[in-house]
Amino acid sequence: MATQCGKCGPGYPSPLEAMKGPREEIVYLPCIYRNTGIDAPDYLATVDIDPKSPQYCQVIHRLPMPNLRDELHHSGWNACSSCFGDSTKSRTKLMLPCLMSSRIYVVDVGSDPRAPKLHKVIEAEDIHAKCGLGYVHTSHCLASGEVMISTLGDSKGNGKGGFVLLDGETFEVKGTWEQPGGAAPMGYDFWYQPRHNVMISTEWAAPNVFRDGFNPADVEAGLYGSHLHVWDWQRHEIIQTLTLQDGLIPLEIRFLHNPDAAQGFVGCALSSTIQRFYKNQGGTWSVEKVIQVPPKKVKGWMLPEMPGLITDILLSLDDRFLYFSNWLHGDLRQYDISDPQRPRLTGQLFLGGSIVKGGPVQVLEDQELKSQPEPLVVKGKQVHGGPQMIQLSLDGKRLYITTSLYSAWDKQFYPDLIREGSVMLQIDVDTVKGGLKLNPNFLVDFGKEPLGPALAHELRYPGGDCSSDIWL
Repeated sequence: MATQCGKCGPGYPSPLEAMKGPREEIVYLPCIYRNTGIDAPDYLATVDIDPKSPQYCQVIHRLPMPNLRDELHHSGWNACSSCFGDSTKSRTKLMLPCLMSSRIYVVDVGSDPRAPKLHKVIEAEDIHAKCGLGYVHTSHCLASGEVMISTLGDSKGNGKGGFVLLDGETFEVKGTWEQPGGAAPMGYDFWYQPRHNVMISTEWAAPNVFRDGFNPADVEAGLYGSHLHVWDWQRHEIIQTLTLQDGLIPLEIRFLHNPDAAQGFVGCALSSTIQRFYKNQGGTWSVEKVIQVPPKKVKGWMLPEMPGLITDILLSLDDRFLYFSNWLHGDLRQYDISDPQRPRLTGQLFLGGSIVKGGPVQVLEDQELKSQPEPLVVKGKQVHGGPQMIQLSLDGKRLYITTSLYSAWDKQFYPDLIREGSVMLQIDVDTVKGGLKLNPNFLVDFGKEPLGPALAHELRYPGGDCSSDIWL
């Protein structure tokens, strides 16, 4: 492909070529102040992660947003490897959708990657008026040069899983990607696979349901998601809805990176399962549970059983390993998925969590552990919260994690996280046999930020990564 496109566009021609890319030197993280008691805007932090740099493990730049209480969450690019064949495109703008305010910030990271600056603000009113949507979440660039962003609701916070389409040059709101009236009942994440003419989206809940915290009664009332929506990529409409067995709150969804692959995985947070979805011979899609994290019987917690709460998953670029975080139990896991129907656990690390020794929770019955894990201390800092957002280096050898999920849930489940701030850690990965090992010399402590402890969320490298690039 590289020889066909002459002067190529952003990213890499294939996932395996991306694995040969340069080592990551900086990373961008949204940092949140909503629900922390600090009256300051969220900001984009740039962190130096080059071991050769004198500023290693330091926040080297902060770009504050112009408004308060946006809840920056996930991010994406104006162009990525899906535009590789187009030499007119370049990966210079980072899209920052705001989960709660429904704004979208467009950040210029091309002029000076180490000191990003605000390029444009897309106001919520524009999205409400042109799309009838709000509560923006996942951003993916498209081969057309457009940017597509999923939503969780309408302007009033009711559930509505639609997609906002932006012009990739002007960042004007063009309208919805889906056909008029064709939104899903709930939304969250999505991934597309054009060679199979398919996109699949997931469900969290209506923003009005989760906005101020988690209420178990809402689960009983059926207010949390339990479906995958299969879309015709060319016709922009839902062609199938898959009901997940043991699949409450399906969040992050990942197709295998191989663009020919007709299967992938989704992490179901509340039921703590990993489900494999796949295309049948007749062209329809099915889903099956392939991993179950058993709950732990506990005392001193909000419920008598504590789920793992799988909050983020990703796949290595060679489609060999699957990683996920159990935010409540506190462990990070690596599975060999050489046989996608039978994932095999190859690595596990406890990095904080709710069941550490000396905490308020006593584990009464545990199907996996003989004793409660020790609290994690890195460079003198006790880690509060649990492993949450994860990002893998292109070569698959380093895994970076942050510990904040969503400010209202952080406040509810990990009050110490609000007081002490989140952290960023680095895990060394054995890519030959499998295995995970904490790097004891790596810590970015967001408890020491100039305006007070902040909640750092999703990680992005300037050159693209395992969860923002889609290959055609």
